[in-house]
Amino acid sequence: MLIRVTDAPLDPAEAIAAVANPAAGAIDVFLGVVRNENLGRSVDHLVYEAYPSMAEREMAAIAQEACSRFGVIDCAILHRTGRLAIGETSLVAAVSSGHRAEAFAACRWIVDELKRRVPIWKKEVWSNGEAWIEGPEALNAPAPAPPR
Repeated sequence: MLIRVTDAPLDPAEAIAAVANPAAGAIDVFLGVVRNENLGRSVDHLVYEAYPSMAEREMAAIAQEACSRFGVIDCAILHRTGRLAIGETSLVAAVSSGHRAEAFAACRWIVDELKRRVPIWKKEVWSNGEAWIEGPEALNAPAPAPPR
């Protein structure tokens, strides 16, 4: 399991290598990337702040829960802090499992739980102001149930 909060750029290949396993028939990877617009407003950049040790503890708990809930082999969760420009990767979540359905479901669940539970805060900066974005902005669907 690879868990990290860092101000260094994220490398998806590192997360993939961390979860790779000969028993895995699937690896699912989610990349959160800074976009240039949110809710009709032009975004200049984002600033992420975290309580790193607490964030990493909660991220590890989420990864362990995902492994047991979805029957996945391994998980990696990496999150950036600091100033991120448009196009930079803010989050990498990777999951390996025997089959794709479990990997897809677990990866989505991890991202949703991370937004709900982990003490990482995001500030949007625009040309004419800024605001801290609290909680999940818009989780369009509830976290999926584990496969049966």
